Amino acid sequence: MKVSSSPRRTLVAGFVWPCLPIRAPVPSSGGLWLHEIKHDGFRVIARKTGKRVKLYSRPGNDLTSRFPLIVEALAKLPSRSCIIDGEAVACGDDGIADFERIRRRRNDDSVFLYAFDLIELNGDDLRHDPLTVRKGLLGNLLAGSAPGLRLNEHVEDDGPVVFENACKLGLEGIVSKQKNSRYLSGLSQHWIKSKNPNAPAVKRKADENWGRGRPSARTNALYLQPSASY
Repeated sequence: MKVSSSPRRTLVAGFVWPCLPIRAPVPSSGGLWLHEIKHDGFRVIARKTGKRVKLYSRPGNDLTSRFPLIVEALAKLPSRSCIIDGEAVACGDDGIADFERIRRRRNDDSVFLYAFDLIELNGDDLRHDPLTVRKGLLGNLLAGSAPGLRLNEHVEDDGPVVFENACKLGLEGIVSKQKNSRYLSGLSQHWIKSKNPNAPAVKRKADENWGRGRPSARTNALYLQPSASY
């Protein structure tokens, strides 16, 4: 994909706070939006500088030693440096992300990253580029990558139709994103999440919220996890 020739900004080393979707009562519609599957795992900001790789959770905790397959795949990418935003997942036999597998830490060596955004590439700060440009560069970067990295594909069909199909498949939901949006740390009105009310992730969250008044040992254990889905 051809990238704009406008001057690039250099992104300094360090953690980048992730862009977070807001909740909306219905999925977004229209030609300005694209839609991605929302996977049930841990949000990860992955940084590569030379052969050195660091993985950060959504609040900035270091997850590098936890997911060796992701680290190995990132180290093999052909770029000098990059920062990738994605979701670390462990899938069940049906190919759907299973949060229990990643939470109980019995599958750390098989956890991979569903990559959905590219924040930096070879020192260039891409946060001011449109989403479609960032995703195009990400797809090129991940072409032929090792098993620890997978591109989180998107569709440009009508949002409600995509969401209905995601629910039928038992997925957590979708995230709708404006095609021309920049990457903004924190909550962004250009990213909208729609959650399947019957998905395990939604039921788990409801159970956690119900127990906050009188936290159980199980609820406390969940709160102590190093990250959460975006």
